[in-house]
Amino acid sequence: MALTFAPEKDQVRADLELPVIDGTNDGIKERALIATCECIARLGFAKTTLDDVARSARCSRATLYRYFPSKAEMVRDAVRAEVMRITRAIHFAAQEQDSLEDTVVAVLLVAGREIGEHPALRYVANFESERLLPHLAFTGGDRFLSRAAKIITPCLEPYLGDKSNRAAEWIARNGLTLWLTPTDAGALTNLVALRAYVREFVLPAFTIEVKKSRIQNPNGRL
Repeated sequence: MALTFAPEKDQVRADLELPVIDGTNDGIKERALIATCECIARLGFAKTTLDDVARSARCSRATLYRYFPSKAEMVRDAVRAEVMRITRAIHFAAQEQDSLEDTVVAVLLVAGREIGEHPALRYVANFESERLLPHLAFTGGDRFLSRAAKIITPCLEPYLGDKSNRAAEWIARNGLTLWLTPTDAGALTNLVALRAYVREFVLPAFTIEVKKSRIQNPNGRL
């Protein structure tokens, strides 16, 4: 099978890099959220200050306080905005597919690229992992998987109906495993390896309950 959306991330981004929050007040809040990610990518979370973000967003520190009562709240809003953007990218890619297998591969591929190539997240993962790990393990990990499943579920509903949420959680678990322990056999950004992994480990968990005609590509592509 062949994915029907262009694998190059730039094409996906071209249609999706729109403001994720309604533009008001000359876009100061939007600029601040973008600047937050840029500063974290350059300086790290610990060293990023409101002054750094204000300079990058071309506004004053006092102006930032009108929108964010603290650095923590500003970072939380930036994370929410990025989650919204990545969600749109995943849904866009899924809508372009015409089979369950292609949809699962597209969801994981786009998520892998967006997460793996995100400069701020990459910096935190590499140098400040103690801030990230609580959100990926134990209770934090359960919350992450639940939220990821909610994002993925609509992509699967045309094929799996009311079983979509359970399947989405399984896909999220596999995606998290591949991201945390990448290998040549299943890296999230390796299309060929990812498709092989999906066929062997992901689809068999839930496609047994779905009619074969719903799983295979209607166009018969291999």
